[in-house]
Amino acid sequence: MALRACGLIIFRRPRVPKVDNSAIEFLLLEASNGIHHWTPPKGHVDPGENDLETALRETQEEAGLAPSQLTLIEGFKSELSYVAWNKPKTVTYWLAEVNDFDAEIRLSDEHRAYRWLGLEEACKLAGFEDMERSLRQGHQFLCSRE
Repeated sequence: MALRACGLIIFRRPRVPKVDNSAIEFLLLEASNGIHHWTPPKGHVDPGENDLETALRETQEEAGLAPSQLTLIEGFKSELSYVAWNKPKTVTYWLAEVNDFDAEIRLSDEHRAYRWLGLEEACKLAGFEDMERSLRQGHQFLCSRE
């Protein structure tokens, strides 16, 4: 059976008139499990929990961002499928904007660092083709709504 996880692609942008979309920054967390990979907050679905509840809970646990600090962006969902620790895994991500550009990020012990990055830097740091594709799709979705 495949592992199932859910998370949020968190982004922020300055709240000034007519900001161009190059100002969008994505939040990536560096795992502290010895494998230095960077991803948006995500985690496994607990029994009795739906996928979006999981994404919101994991974001609060891993980055310290409560659901009230976020605005979910309707109409975007990205699903990644890959093998992790020799098991198939599916991760579903939604897009969410942090309401306060300067919101404090409080990491759990599952992560050692975080960074806010523009699209190209985020894609490079994420390092995996499927994660890069999700970030680019999210960015394109946001740009198409302007």
